[in-house]
Amino acid sequence: MERREFLVGAGVAAAAGGVAVLATAAGEGPASAQGPLAAAGPVPGRTPQGQRGTELLRMQEDIKRALGKPEGQRRWVMIVNTKKCTGCMACVVACMAENVAGPGVTYRTVPEVELGDYPNVSRIFMPTNCQHCDNPPCLKAANAIAPGAVTKRPDGIVTFDYAKMKDPRVAEAAKKACPYTAVYIDQGKRWTEGTPAGQPYEKTVGFEYGEKWDRAGGGAPAGSARKCHFCLHRLNAGMLPACITTCDGGVTYFGDLDDAKSLVSELLARHQTLRLRAQLGTEPRVYYLADDAGAAETLNTCLACHRSGF
Repeated sequence: MERREFLVGAGVAAAAGGVAVLATAAGEGPASAQGPLAAAGPVPGRTPQGQRGTELLRMQEDIKRALGKPEGQRRWVMIVNTKKCTGCMACVVACMAENVAGPGVTYRTVPEVELGDYPNVSRIFMPTNCQHCDNPPCLKAANAIAPGAVTKRPDGIVTFDYAKMKDPRVAEAAKKACPYTAVYIDQGKRWTEGTPAGQPYEKTVGFEYGEKWDRAGGGAPAGSARKCHFCLHRLNAGMLPACITTCDGGVTYFGDLDDAKSLVSELLARHQTLRLRAQLGTEPRVYYLADDAGAAETLNTCLACHRSGF
């Protein structure tokens, strides 16, 4: 019970820190809509277990099919349906475990915001992470100091060079430039600091970017800037990102937008979407479903309420 409470606490703490992501994402204007798109009815509620299983299997096949193409012919994207999110934080905990994240580092956050006044109050949960922009501000800022620190892969994934990101100037430049507050600097701390003994999970070896990383030994990514990379190491193995497989509510989808048969291509063809701060010209690759006027208004209100941060 103590360990479970600790993990849940870590997830909730990460989500609370993620409110800043939503705050900065709002900027000076609302999220921008994508269109034109085919008319669609209201997005259904929570996905039944059986249906989610079918979706996961289909996305798995979509990934395998994408990996059979040259890297430049894949276009990885993520789709989020906030109407289905219950704020369980399973994706947050799964991401932290998958990438051996220490205190102050969380690639995935789920800000929660209350809208309205009692008794007419509603709440929205908004999963978010690195947007893998096609025009990433972090790349320009970091590479101006250390060329190659940030790379935009042909398939769209934005990656960090941990060796170059150990330079505080480079790390801070990337963090400051990101309009989504998606870049974190790993200070090398442990969750159990100040307690009688460390725990085995803190000594786990990470496999980000297809390499082994011994953070517990003081090596990278400790001391480097870090962020979501769509679980690139899992993708290369034909697996879905950890946050996708952990979510049983059918909140998040992932796949190759350059494949007309993929689930993500079908979803974007059927539904209207919003992208965070697209007005900045960043061209983010994370889409939020917003079919009906109510959904779009809720998302934009959610963003507008937090322009000034906390």
